[in-house]
Parts: sequence; C-alpha cells; structure tokens
Amino acid sequence: MGAELSVIIPTYNERDNIRLLLKKIGQVLDGVSWEAIFVDDDSRDGTNKLVREIALHDSRVRCLQRIGRRGLSSACIEGILASSAPYLAVMDADLQHDESLLPKMLKVLKSESVSIVIGSRYIEGGGADGLNKARFKASRLATFLAKFFLKAEVSDPMSGFFMLKRSLFEKVVYRFNGRGFKILADIFASAPGKVSFKELPFSFRKRHSGESKLDMLVMWEYFILIADKLIGRFIPVNFVMFVFIALGGAVVHIGVLGFLLKNIGFNFQTAQLLTAIMAITANFLLNNIFTSNDLQLKGWHFLRGIGSFYIACSVGAVANIYIATSLYNTNIPWWMAGVLGAIIGFVWNYAVSSTFTWRKIGKNC
Repeated sequence: MGAELSVIIPTYNERDNIRLLLKKIGQVLDGVSWEAIFVDDDSRDGTNKLVREIALHDSRVRCLQRIGRRGLSSACIEGILASSAPYLAVMDADLQHDESLLPKMLKVLKSESVSIVIGSRYIEGGGADGLNKARFKASRLATFLAKFFLKAEVSDPMSGFFMLKRSLFEKVVYRFNGRGFKILADIFASAPGKVSFKELPFSFRKRHSGESKLDMLVMWEYFILIADKLIGRFIPVNFVMFVFIALGGAVVHIGVLGFLLKNIGFNFQTAQLLTAIMAITANFLLNNIFTSNDLQLKGWHFLRGIGSFYIACSVGAVANIYIATSLYNTNIPWWMAGVLGAIIGFVWNYAVSSTFTWRKIGKNC
C-alpha cells in the first residue's frame, strides 16, 4: 500500500539535521502511512548520501538529487511530482518548523472543506522568534505586498510549512512561476479561482544546525513572482529584467564611450570595442545574479559560463561595432551610432543567455 502523506523536504547542506528530523516526523506521524522525499540540490556536505544510506533501511525515505537546478519552489514541485500520495506536506529540514503540526494539518484536510492548511507565524498562538531582524522585516514586507496580488487574505504567505491536497496541486502546477523560495504564494497566485484554506499557528524555532541559505535575493525572487503574476501573461518577466539591465548598461555604455572618445582620445572603433566588452561583462554578471538566479553559475562553472558567453556574444559584438562604425562614418552623431550598435548587441545577448548560456551550462554544472 502506498503512502497516504508525502512530506516534501528541500535540502542543501542539511546533513546534520536529517536523522533528528526523521525521528521527529516518525514520532508525530505514528499510525499514518507516510513517506519523506528529500529533494537535494546537490549538497556538498553529503546530505544526499546520508539520505540514501537511511533509505536503504527505511523504505519511507527517498532522495531526489538535482544537479544543475536550484531553488526551493522548483524543488518542492519536483518532489511532489515524484510522489503519488493524496496529501502533500512541505517543510524545511532545519527543524525550524514544528513537526507536531503535521497530524493536525492532515486531520483538517480530511475532515474539513479546505484544500490547503498553512502553518502561520502571524496569527494568535504563533511566533517568529527564530527569525533575525532582517528576515522578520523582509517577511512582513512580503506579507504586505501579498495583499495586492494574492486571491486570499493569508496571514503568512511566506510560510514554507503547509499541507495540501493533490487535487489542488494538479489544478495549479501548469501555472506556477516556479522560481525562488516561496511556493505557497505561488500556489495562491496561480490558482484559477479562490482557494479554500485554514491557518494553524506555530512557533518558528531557531535553526538546529547549519546556516540559512536565504538572503536578500529571496525578496528579489518574490518581486519577480509578483511581476510574473501581474504582467507575465503579456510579456515575459525575464525579458523585462533584461530591458532594465540593458537600459542601465546603455547609460554606462554611452558614458564610457564618450569618455574614451573625448578624454582618452581613442578612435571610435577602438572605443566602441572596449565599451562593448565592458557591456558584455556587466550583462553577464547582473543577469547571473538576478535574471538567472535559479541557474546561477559559481566557481569553475562561472568561469566556463562567462567564457562561453564571451564567445557567443562575439557575434553580437562584431555586429554592434560594424553597424555603429558604419553609421558613425555617415556623419550620424556618435551617441546615436553607439546606441544603435548597443541595441544590436542587446538583442543578441538576450537570445543567447535565455537559450544557451544558463540553460545549457547551468543544467550541466
């Protein structure tokens, strides 16, 4: 007989928490047919190896190791897709979530007309003592912003601790944004109609072991989720981010080009070449941090990625320089020639980075 409840646990470098977490889950779910699916983003501390060792002796434990893919939301989605249970819980591996709430969540889903039960830190009886000041402020800001795009008055849309029916997941899975760390908000924002839910209070505990992987990029990803739900039907959010980055780059491009021409005395073609190299580098760095954060390249893969980006973008750079120089030689103002050349380079860079650099290299790193 298969599991009635699948507990999906995204991990990255959580080895020291695994055994204790499983012990606690087993204690509170005594009498329930459950399984724990650890979705590990290729941890370097041996988390996935430990989970497999445990799984050899406990058939309720499984490890789904992802290589070249990152992000809590996408990990949760893949973990749920790997399960068959009618009830699905999501929780962290750091022991900050109160596992004793799991049987209560399951009871509510079985006995009441709700599709999802949320562990909330911000209703009576709950608490967020485990959050530091910066994360607490970010969480409260995200809660405030959620009122403008969610279809429900959820007190804690940034909660990573909840349980839902598979029927709800199947309704929204094709609508997910799937990026970043907060899948709960994605569920509510992606649902075609109102979602019936109930919130149960819990106290958010201090991390048992290891370090938090959350930083200000979490808020950035949250803003991207909001933007995707507001305008994603009309224009890809990634393209919007590229436009903003490109606009900033264009300002820098023209400023540097003017400096090299007027203050250093370079000829136009040399100045445009140097400026194009700077633009390509800045484009890669910014998009690696923001636009492609879920496939962000680091270490050796960063060097390989930027190398491939230079090679791929060389075509755009050649077109940039050739077209800009040709226009400049026809007595078009230098700044206009530079802008038109930069636009050619931008269009090519966007096509390359969205279809080749991060997708191909990131998924094989």
